[in-house]
Amino acid sequence: MAERLTRRGFLSSTALAAGATGLLAGCASESSGPQAKTSGNAPKEVFTSPTRKLGGSLSILMWSHFVPRHDKWFDKFVSEWGKKVGVEVRVDHINTVDVPRRAASEIQAGRGHDVIQHIAPFSQYEPSVLDMSDLVQEATRRWGRQLELCRKSSYNPNTKRFYAYCPGWSPDPGDYRKSMWQKVGLPNGPASWDDLLRGASEIKRSTGVPCGIGLSPETDSNMAARALLWSFGGSEQDANERVVIDSDATVAAVDFMTRLWKGAETSEVFSWVPASNNQALIAGRSSYILNSISAWRTAMGTNRTIGDDIFFTPALRGPKAALAAQHVIQQWIIPKHAANADAAKEFLLHYTANFPAVTYNSELYDLPGWPSLVPQLNGWLDADPFGARPANKLALLKTATSWSTNIGYPGPSNPAIGEIFSTNVLPTMFGRAARGQVSAKQAVADAAKQIDSIFKNWRSRGLVGG
Repeated sequence: MAERLTRRGFLSSTALAAGATGLLAGCASESSGPQAKTSGNAPKEVFTSPTRKLGGSLSILMWSHFVPRHDKWFDKFVSEWGKKVGVEVRVDHINTVDVPRRAASEIQAGRGHDVIQHIAPFSQYEPSVLDMSDLVQEATRRWGRQLELCRKSSYNPNTKRFYAYCPGWSPDPGDYRKSMWQKVGLPNGPASWDDLLRGASEIKRSTGVPCGIGLSPETDSNMAARALLWSFGGSEQDANERVVIDSDATVAAVDFMTRLWKGAETSEVFSWVPASNNQALIAGRSSYILNSISAWRTAMGTNRTIGDDIFFTPALRGPKAALAAQHVIQQWIIPKHAANADAAKEFLLHYTANFPAVTYNSELYDLPGWPSLVPQLNGWLDADPFGARPANKLALLKTATSWSTNIGYPGPSNPAIGEIFSTNVLPTMFGRAARGQVSAKQAVADAAKQIDSIFKNWRSRGLVGG
């Protein structure tokens, strides 16, 4: 199934021998605090026999999960797998904001980890990674149809290659403080962007507490920018990968964000990092954020009063649509320099087969890219195993695929989209206008020039259509 490559040396770091229990501690960027108590039993793990004899070493670079329980489980899980198949495994967890830089450095140097996981598009690395088509085909043979959101986030229709393997994802609902929104007549939180502007502005005027939509060069601001853009009918590209960002719809979205910032936010959103909106919500300094469920999980362990007051909304409705980007999209890549690609692919199949355990040990943060794998999911969302009050607080996530889409919508997450995301073109566009540095129209025109240039570069290499 995998191309056999010559083994190379690994980067020096703390190693994890197969079967070891001492593991590298994760540096969680969004979530921390006591581990939630559970009710019921975790799903049983299954062992998937490799399709070939394995050996040697396997090194994995991945983000420090926003739900700390996951990394404690994962490190033990991969260690036990390594012991059974005769592979010495090392796992390095680093802050999610450092993964792209580390990946770029290793790929440029042509040496480093065998497999790298990130939580946002990695399509810009397609020329430097192995094709994962064989792995996706095998997973689909075993577990049925992959979610289209995950497929479009890992497949390039122009080259017909899977540049990444995408076994899981996380939705990006709105997180709101129910007690605050009740006082402005919206006990179920905002349903539309207009609701958000009206309600959050009133909350700020009456309490001083702002809402938390980021406008800085970081992941969460990138997600929020796209949700707002799509809701107004704008996008970076069309379904045929032609650049369409310079439109009246985009200008209207940028103008709306400027009004939202002036009425309901503070200047701190221009310098936020991925942890900032979580921290603001947990500390009672935000009425609404666009994020995953991790901030709430943290609050449940550190400040139960606030945790019980945090509720969720689906994607906000705009003039044209109600869509949100996924919060996390698992991007497992195997660089061409990988010394043990066979073991990497076999481990990813084993990991995918155990997605019920992934979902459970991420406290329902990670949802399956192959839905048939986790038949328990709807039951868990209806009756949270980790003590939600009310128990069905997460039930809205059962419909998340209907209001979630991939970065690059309505086209695929191609290499141009990956570069636009990693260079923060969209939050910069929104932020410049909100600050009053340029008009909304000029901010869009400037972003369009950048995006056109990026698309032309990748199109000239045959990696982008249009």
